[in-house]
Amino acid sequence: MGDNGKLYIPEDEVPQYKALLREADLILPNQFEAETLSDTTITDLESLAAAVQILHKTYQIPHIIITSLRLTRDNQTLSSRAPSRPPSKPASQLQSPSVSPARNAETSHPSAWPTSDGSKLEDQQEPPSISLDEVENLTIIGSTATSDFKPRLFRIDTPLLPLFFSGTGDMFAALTIPRLIEAVHNASTPNLRSTPSWKSPDDVPAEELPLAKACQKVLASMQTILAKTTEKCKEKMEAYDKRAEKEGCGSGEDDRAEREKQRHLALMNASEVSVVRFVDDLLDPPDLERFKPRRIEESEKVPDEVGLRRPDELGVVRLGVGDGDGAVMVVGGEGGRKTGE
Repeated sequence: MGDNGKLYIPEDEVPQYKALLREADLILPNQFEAETLSDTTITDLESLAAAVQILHKTYQIPHIIITSLRLTRDNQTLSSRAPSRPPSKPASQLQSPSVSPARNAETSHPSAWPTSDGSKLEDQQEPPSISLDEVENLTIIGSTATSDFKPRLFRIDTPLLPLFFSGTGDMFAALTIPRLIEAVHNASTPNLRSTPSWKSPDDVPAEELPLAKACQKVLASMQTILAKTTEKCKEKMEAYDKRAEKEGCGSGEDDRAEREKQRHLALMNASEVSVVRFVDDLLDPPDLERFKPRRIEESEKVPDEVGLRRPDELGVVRLGVGDGDGAVMVVGGEGGRKTGE
């Protein structure tokens, strides 16, 4: 959908993405996408827990992984509108087709959580200003919902590497599915394979969830592969710089711009991930203990009503994403609950 505060799709298509969420067993949004889908700005672990609960409860999504969060030591998040790395030189001329849809930017704070009737509390805080220099790790945060769609949050931190790798989100998603299947098959919960959406019982802690075990192996593989690629890239760029220095070039502004452009292209080529070279690291991830999942307690601080859809004055709960969209549920009365299109 988008990243760094920009949508890759037309803004008016966002509701269509939301409409599909109820069909999903697992989603893997980045921070910006999670904010867009939950209409919540993520600034810290509490606001992140609220966003995940909204996705669990509003759209009945069993499993969620939010990728590539940049957290400081005190668990503040870098804005999703900030670039993931310092801009390359020369800067790309390509622009994303649309900026993100307008949101109440501070809905992430407890002071702005929705009340049971869907209204927002008044006194909203400004999100903190955080520098990229304060971020040392990339963090993924996952959750498998309980039976009442409360989040069970876990986190895994990985060192922040000095390169930008294109396509790591796709790589993470591609590896997660088989690792989740493996973890479900190996789970101690009886008959989990035949349980709808592979949802573990409520007494399974966050760090022991099959989803957490799957992410642990995926990140162990990916971190090893990306670290090896970083070392290879360093060697290639050192050789490139020596070669460029010997060849020499002009000293004008156009010459300087051309040098930067050629070096940028060389860097992109040198940092390309060749997955087939690292099959062993994919099949047998090293150093698993380094990526052990940890439970996040902040989910317990989120009020139960966050993300819960309330019936209107006629006792109708709209289960779609907009007025008149999707299924509805009628509550109350002698007949109890009724659902329909």
